[in-house]
Amino acid sequence: MIFKMGELFCGAGGLALGAKEAKVKDYRIEHVWANDIDYWACETFRKNICPEKPEIVIWGDVRELKIEDLPQIDAFAFGFPCNDFSIVGEQRGLNGNYGPLYSYGVKVLKIHRPLFFVAENVSGLKSANEGYAFTKILNELEKAGTNEKQYELTIHLYKFEEYGVPQRRHRIIIVGIRKDLGLKFKVPAPTHKGNYISAKKALENIPEDAPNQEKTKHSPKVIELLKHIPPGKNAWCEEVPLELRLNVKGAKLSQIYRRLHPDEPAYTITGSGGGGTHVYHWTEPRALTNRERARLQTFPDYFEFLGPKEQVRKQIGMAVPPKASKIIFEAVLKTFAGESYPYVEENKGDYYQSLFDFVYS
Repeated sequence: MIFKMGELFCGAGGLALGAKEAKVKDYRIEHVWANDIDYWACETFRKNICPEKPEIVIWGDVRELKIEDLPQIDAFAFGFPCNDFSIVGEQRGLNGNYGPLYSYGVKVLKIHRPLFFVAENVSGLKSANEGYAFTKILNELEKAGTNEKQYELTIHLYKFEEYGVPQRRHRIIIVGIRKDLGLKFKVPAPTHKGNYISAKKALENIPEDAPNQEKTKHSPKVIELLKHIPPGKNAWCEEVPLELRLNVKGAKLSQIYRRLHPDEPAYTITGSGGGGTHVYHWTEPRALTNRERARLQTFPDYFEFLGPKEQVRKQIGMAVPPKASKIIFEAVLKTFAGESYPYVEENKGDYYQSLFDFVYS
């Protein structure tokens, strides 16, 4: 069976690449439409996910999308915007500009009633609006459709470093299967628990002709600052001379000019932020290139991101690692194919765990 998939908030195609590569027996997934408001992300998606059918990518605001007119689908994916749920920000949740956008995913479920869906968001979703947002979103996802065609949900806080991603990236993934099908998705067991892939291993042997290799231009002061920061530490460490320390009031954020540790997974790659947030090499006094960031996100070297350098950085940081996506979609296909696979009990996430992840990852 070929599942015809639609996707909202598709970004550059992290979820999509994993879905495209997932194959179980005669079961596979093929996109028939995708939408995002980011112009360059749509261009990247067209080039890498559906070069033979670029017209299926719809660039525009989801609030102006005529969902009822889109081609019928069997599967649906949406990594709804996380800006208002992230514990790094104000966590305005449903009261923010982006928080309510999940409702367009619910609308797709109500109109198209796909056989299954996969939704993704940050671990902070659990704690936004004192937990109300998470409860409301799960309730609406479960009850989308008619009484006979509502959804059986499996909610899990995935630690992607346990699935072969060389990065400590923790995300809530919600998998829903229509209840009338009588199937229950089980969380695939970690493949690399205790055997993580290090940043050094992930960044080995990048071809010279790989795309997106532009380096960041640093000021002499930043270069000198980085030379004093040991691997795994940041701008606030005691090794930095007083004259080079940052004059910043308030919290000393752990990610500012933080260098990678070569023997450990990277910390979370982000898509935005000013000076000091670009992720820094452990020996060379510089920020990573976008290709190196893409490696830490498990994008293959042939995957070319289009657009200006900072737009590419945004696309990479906002993506779901394709390697983790593939594992999840393969588990979905195995569920439909009746194949067994190693699994673990679902863990819906925890507010205090989310805070721990932010402080120490």
